[in-house]
Order: sequence, then structure tokens, then C-alpha cells
Amino acid sequence: MKTLGFIGTGGMGSGMAANLIKAGHRLVINDLRREQGKGLESQGAEFKESPKAVAESCEVVLSMLPYNEAVRVVGLGKNGLHEANGGSKIWIDFSSIDKKTIVGVSAELAKKNWTVLDGSAGGVEEAAAAGTLSLWVSGSKALFDEHQSVFKAMGNKIIHVGELGNAKLVKNAMAMFAAVQHLSLVEICSWLKKGGLTDETFRTILQNSQQNSVSIDRIMEIVVSRKFKPRKSWMPKDVGFGLDMAREMEIPMPFVALAYQMFSIAQATGMDGYEATGIACNVYDVITGNN
Repeated sequence: MKTLGFIGTGGMGSGMAANLIKAGHRLVINDLRREQGKGLESQGAEFKESPKAVAESCEVVLSMLPYNEAVRVVGLGKNGLHEANGGSKIWIDFSSIDKKTIVGVSAELAKKNWTVLDGSAGGVEEAAAAGTLSLWVSGSKALFDEHQSVFKAMGNKIIHVGELGNAKLVKNAMAMFAAVQHLSLVEICSWLKKGGLTDETFRTILQNSQQNSVSIDRIMEIVVSRKFKPRKSWMPKDVGFGLDMAREMEIPMPFVALAYQMFSIAQATGMDGYEATGIACNVYDVITGNN
């Protein structure tokens, strides 16, 4: 088994890292808040004080970071990966960021003989803990094939999606699609309820229609129960990245832009502290006067 490094041990990262330990890998970790890695340390992970120290202690570095700037700092900042003397020269980054950032950081690290694989993870924290994430990886196909055992420890649907940066595009695309899907379903439910049809009835109708899917039924289950899980939703950030790129590409995306504005309503009214279905329901409660 390999000695792996993992940087970023928050809700998603901790679950992914824990599954690497369960698969038999030795793990070294780093996070700006050491307390987030205490659970992994209790499972045998070794904490290192910097990304540089992580790289020098392992064969492959993985990361799950929240923002563009966090990725730049880990790769190119003081005590970043670029300063490592020996150890790993492979970085697999699963952070939810934009394509431009990972491609730019990779270009700089290539000057120090680093190779970057770009990954994205589809799923929530519970899927990360269970090892059932969908993983999209782009960059070197040879390295993708070589590290299948690492990917399979963290996910059960693993796809190579082409050139470096494409995995970030896929993450943004899935977030944009999910945003439109959540909001359109809840909008229709609000309309039907006004007409006298319950959410429970509409869920049954969808379950027996050609439109039924795992994701739609999960959304409807939450709509019916109104049990909204409190959590920080990263969907608006990922949707925003997608719209930024769309503007640069001069591609109109009116539905996605409207969905983003609906998330802005949630933020402005303090209704955004939930998973995406909860946010969508809260937004429509606000605009229909049901809150």
C-alpha cells in the first residue's frame, strides 16, 4: 500500500481520508485547523505542519479544499508543495474550484517537476464517509489508471473526463444542473399545492412516470418530509464558477443564472443554512408568502 498525503480534512475530506486508511494506506495529513484532523489522527494518520512537509513524507498528495485561493496557497504559497525537497511529485486535487485555477497552478508546479491530476467529487458528506462518491478525474490517463486503488477506496463511480481542468467543469456542470432541477421541482410543487394537490401525491405521480430518477425522488422525499438538514451548501459557489466561465465563453445560460439569483434570495433572507432542497423550499416559501 502507498503512503498518501491528504490536505483539507473538513466534512468531505475527512470522510475521503478515513476510507484511505481503511483501505490500508498509511496517511499523513494537514489542515489549517488541526482539530479537524483529530479523528483521523486517532485512526493512525500523522499530522504534518505544512503542505511541504506532507509532500516530503508521502508518495502521492491528495486534497479537498474549499476555495481557489486555498488551492493556490497549498500549491504555490509559503511552505507549499512547490517547496518540497523530495517525496511526492504527484498531486490529485478534488477541491470544488474553477478550471482556470487548477490549470494555472499545475503550470507553475510543472516547473518543479510536479504532475497534477484534477478531480471532483459528486456527493455529500455522508457519501464521502461511506466511500460511495462519484469521482471525476482529468489529466494524465496513465496516472488515472495507475491510481485506481486509491480512487476505489473513496468512490464507487469513477470516470476519466479528459484533459486537466475538465473535472472542475464537470463539478460545476452538475451543480448547475442540480440547482435548476431543485428549484424547478419545488416551484411546480408550490403551484400544485396552491391548486389543491399535495406534495405526497405529486411524489407518487413522479415515481410512476418516465421522469422518475434517484435524484428526483430524493428531492421529493425531502420536500414531503420538510426535514431540511442544516449544512453549508457549496452549490451556489459552484454555480457561480460555472456562470463566470460561461460569461468568458460568451455562452448564454438564462436558466442557471435565474437559479443563482434564487440562491441569492436565500442568502439575503437568511434561508441558506441548509442543503440545496431546503434552500429551494425556503426560497419558494418566501416568494409565495408561505414563510
